[in-house]
Amino acid sequence: MMRMMVAAKTDPAIDALSFDDALAELQRTVAELEAGGQPLEGAIALYERGVALQARCEKLLGDAELRVQQLVARAGGAIETRDVRPEDAADEPASGG
Repeated sequence: MMRMMVAAKTDPAIDALSFDDALAELQRTVAELEAGGQPLEGAIALYERGVALQARCEKLLGDAELRVQQLVARAGGAIETRDVRPEDAADEPASGG
């Protein structure tokens, strides 16, 4: 257990990570979990880190969404919510405004 606490101290603080860094770290953590071979305590520590990284990404995405909504509102535009799948985005014509 002491080993896990030492490892946690050497990791960058999750709350200080940018979205890109947190997402990359989350992807590495998931890949390590999927590879398997860790002792139970190590797997649990990785899982906990993954949960914390996922929460950080969600918070940063929520903050970004709020900022965009505020910018649209300041510009006088109406905010419209649309469900767009990544594969549909390429099919839509580009709008001028």
